[in-house]
Amino acid sequence: MARVSIRQLNKKYDNGFHAVKNVNLEIEDKEFLVLVGPSGCGKTTTLRMVAGLEEITSGEIRIGERVINDLPPMDRDIAMVFQNYALYPHKTVFDNMAFGLQMRGYPKEEVKKRVEDAAEILGIEALLARKPRQLSGGQRQRVAVGRAIVRHPEVFLFDEPLSNLDAKLRVQMRVELKRLHERLETTAIYVTHDQVEAMTLGTRVVVMKDGLVQQVGAPLELYGRPANKFVAGFIGSPAMNFVDVAIQAGNGRLWAEAQGFRIRVPDRISSQAGKRVTLGVRPEAVRIANGVDDYSFATEVDVVEPLGNEILLNFRAGGVPMVARVDPGTRVSAHDAVRFALDPARLHFFDPQSETAL
Repeated sequence: MARVSIRQLNKKYDNGFHAVKNVNLEIEDKEFLVLVGPSGCGKTTTLRMVAGLEEITSGEIRIGERVINDLPPMDRDIAMVFQNYALYPHKTVFDNMAFGLQMRGYPKEEVKKRVEDAAEILGIEALLARKPRQLSGGQRQRVAVGRAIVRHPEVFLFDEPLSNLDAKLRVQMRVELKRLHERLETTAIYVTHDQVEAMTLGTRVVVMKDGLVQQVGAPLELYGRPANKFVAGFIGSPAMNFVDVAIQAGNGRLWAEAQGFRIRVPDRISSQAGKRVTLGVRPEAVRIANGVDDYSFATEVDVVEPLGNEILLNFRAGGVPMVARVDPGTRVSAHDAVRFALDPARLHFFDPQSETAL
């Protein structure tokens, strides 16, 4: 396997659209790096430039010590798993998995061994004689992954490979992909728009927006210390609550104030006294208060969403909708008057203009 180095990577189209802007990434050997972001953020274009399927406008991509900018895809020693599986409908599973090796002139016995080894790893030995139309979506996805495995490439590339599967199967395949990566110890670059996939699969996660890298870090680092408001709102489900507040000093303390909302905030943002900031708090950092204190406020619950293992309470505070994630044993109904409290250790603050974390 190999390290992948991406330096000052740019992609501009003939119509002037700048899809990828000065992306710099160092992907370590055996790392599973996930590119995540909304549609149109540049993540798939970045992946396709690594694969050689998209021409690079400027910048450099290295796999190991080789600069691969001008190499055709077949000479880059990569294997790619596509969103739509891209299987040959008239070929058997065995032939689909073997095709790339056969085209490269591998001996029959070597091809047979590699296909059978990959099928054993993926648990599809019994499917080798079938055609794609005889397979479920999950089985087709395993075949597509198997076709990549037999190549023994330096780098695996995954382009939203689970997006066509139903929710239950996506969870199952996430676990299987993680096990597969640990077993093969491969370098992998994985693209998804699903932040849950990114958090559960990635050794590190790259959050992109409008062609720019917003933050790179371990999943829990992005969750606990987002660099800006976009990352804070994109990572986590339900999304982080945001409310614009004025920071005021009073009685030797700092307070965040908005419409019908006043709570105490940490002294670490004393430099923002007299200014407006955006307060961010995750739903699990909002609880039902035991009484009246400096971190609590009263409001009315709009909607109750029981999810079995938790309950989501929707309400308004500071003039905006907010969500609290509470214990499933909580007894609250719509239109109940409730006092909520925020965890002071888990409050986030963002500059309202630049949206960077304070």
